[in-house]
Amino acid sequence: MNITPLSALVDFDLDHVPAIDFLEVRYCLSTGLWKRFLDTSLKALKMGKSQKKRAMRRHNPMRVPDSHIPQGLAAASESSSKTGQVLPIMQKMESPDASERKWACVAVSNIIQNDPSTRRLLQGKNVVGALITRLSDSEEEVVAEAMGALRNLCIDGGYDICAEMYNKSILTPLKTFIPKISATLEQYLTSPGSAPDNAKKIVYEFADNVITTLWCLSETSNKALNAINEIKLVPFLMSFLSSKDSLHIAPVTAAAQCLYVLTDDNRPAIVELRSDANYISCLLSIAKAEFSVNGKQKELDPRVVTLSVLAAGILQNISPIPGPSVASAVEIDKEVTLPLLQPVISSISLPEISKTVQELIQRQATEPAIEQLTLKNLPRSDHKSEIELQLESLEAKLRTVQLSLEILTGICATLPDPGPDADENDPEEDEMDGDEDEEDAGDAEPSKDGEDDKMDDDESTTSIAPKSSSLLNLVFPLLALIQPTALSFPPLSSASPHPPTTSALSAIHISALQCLNNIFLSLSVSSNEAVSKDVQNGLTIWSNIWSALQLVGTQTGLGQERREEFWEIAVGVLWGVGNVWKGSIEPQGEQITLLMQLCDSTKDERLRVKCVGTLECLAQFPAAIEQNKVIAQYLLSMLPTSGPSPAGTEPMIQAASALIDIYSDETLPYDINFRQGNFVQTLAASVDGVKKAVKAIDRRKEGGMDLRRRGDLVRENLVDFIKYRKSLKL
Repeated sequence: MNITPLSALVDFDLDHVPAIDFLEVRYCLSTGLWKRFLDTSLKALKMGKSQKKRAMRRHNPMRVPDSHIPQGLAAASESSSKTGQVLPIMQKMESPDASERKWACVAVSNIIQNDPSTRRLLQGKNVVGALITRLSDSEEEVVAEAMGALRNLCIDGGYDICAEMYNKSILTPLKTFIPKISATLEQYLTSPGSAPDNAKKIVYEFADNVITTLWCLSETSNKALNAINEIKLVPFLMSFLSSKDSLHIAPVTAAAQCLYVLTDDNRPAIVELRSDANYISCLLSIAKAEFSVNGKQKELDPRVVTLSVLAAGILQNISPIPGPSVASAVEIDKEVTLPLLQPVISSISLPEISKTVQELIQRQATEPAIEQLTLKNLPRSDHKSEIELQLESLEAKLRTVQLSLEILTGICATLPDPGPDADENDPEEDEMDGDEDEEDAGDAEPSKDGEDDKMDDDESTTSIAPKSSSLLNLVFPLLALIQPTALSFPPLSSASPHPPTTSALSAIHISALQCLNNIFLSLSVSSNEAVSKDVQNGLTIWSNIWSALQLVGTQTGLGQERREEFWEIAVGVLWGVGNVWKGSIEPQGEQITLLMQLCDSTKDERLRVKCVGTLECLAQFPAAIEQNKVIAQYLLSMLPTSGPSPAGTEPMIQAASALIDIYSDETLPYDINFRQGNFVQTLAASVDGVKKAVKAIDRRKEGGMDLRRRGDLVRENLVDFIKYRKSLKL
């Protein structure tokens, strides 16, 4: 089963955009130096990129989500149709009869398929601990089946089960398996005749299960990752990749998946992989595999394409590649990754796959099923019906697209990251704060988050900025991938008819949005005049995003977390699109209302900032006088007057910055709202509240220094803006 859990996503958001220096703006406006004004604005936008620390980014999402099930074993028992089968399985796990122990391990794999309720019940009976014990069983077949069951639990159950496995010391037996697999692999490749009878099973099935489990554990937490780093898996994993032509594709792909995760912001694996030029040459040859003959696509196993995508992702993770490797002279983004991934994300139709899966599920429902688990009629754990094989093949294609999107997301994040500790101890900050903040100044300690991931300057990886045309070539294929299908999200408070497909589809939508988010952040700061003048494209993109949001809907509750995540990222994309085509997108009343409702309902201040930023862009359509008034009044309501801002400090700062930006040009038609509403008086009444809120920002918290600095800038700009507007005497 070729399942691909999500890897860490690069998440550069259009949040935290600071106000521009209004003294500079006022000068630019009064002298007509619009280019200087534009440059100042873009510089501010670039400064506003979220400088989050690269703390724990490891995560292993669930292939079969269970968030729609209320917490507790009682709820799982009520929703499971196999409650009566759990106890016999757990009892036979400890049986003195090896065949019964094997049966129990196989049974676990079979009854958890697409069944999160039963998985929870088994977990409540300590199935993880029981299976780990079986890894030391005297019978090899029991060990193999226990390993397969643990691997399936890892994939289907995600973070919680992986964390439980790590806490119950699964790495202890796994460490002993690695040299055994390595020795068998070497013997199988060099002297097949002298290899043990079960060599093929060890090298193929058992190795696949062990490597996949290590891969999932690596995504669970930095603690598990650090423990796996000590095993030094790179040579072991590369032995499969370098022998791919002599092995089954499954363990080779699993090795590539594991290596892809291990090289994601993980210095020990990156250094080890970079140190051997043969490793890099092998990866480069796999990534550059030809999939077409005379322009026509070959008929390939989808796992072969996945393997090439993974190789490209690994090379991306370890870039820049040091000499004298042949790959050091190759532009990985331009020459390898983009040519490989663009066709992959364009070659799939999500509506067609969704329709095919629904048809297969309907057919499967009419086929006879094994009703009872017995020693005689229980199929092997790797047994698959024809329909199950077709479903897995479709899922594999979806996961390859998802993986491609994750890699592209990193490529499109073209803004360099100054590093996790940048500006934490800026001496100018202390001077600016003066004596009023002496108590705070000595208390701030550098956060330890991300220390393990921080690379030396000569090894730090910075993305190569693709040209704007390359970014735009990706936009419309990505827009197609954010459009939901009938299976993309589960119904309210219930399970999907096929959870793996739903999990993969929703992951694709989210990853495509992340990629779009980074593209429009890049375009926002690149000042590409040809792009901003193509208003029709901008309107089409804007419309496509809203069409997707309408299909996703606003359902909330158990099991609807992906819908909420979709909205959160999509609003960031809207903000980016709005910035690129600011003043060209006519605001619609329904869209404004939805953004305001989302801003009011969410507790996430970062999402509120995105909503405010998007509203700010909509308010600057010159002819939309009434819509401008609605937005302005909403933003003014966020400012503190008699008490703290109801929206929170960061959204309030963004609202103040937005009002300055919207009304910086008094010649625009909608400026009448500013004059008739006496906005200058409202702004003046908020200055003390803004100052108080900014001074109360805790600089010791992550991002606190940056927020404090931006808050002070906005406060200064607000004072200057008020003076400027009053001086106009309009």
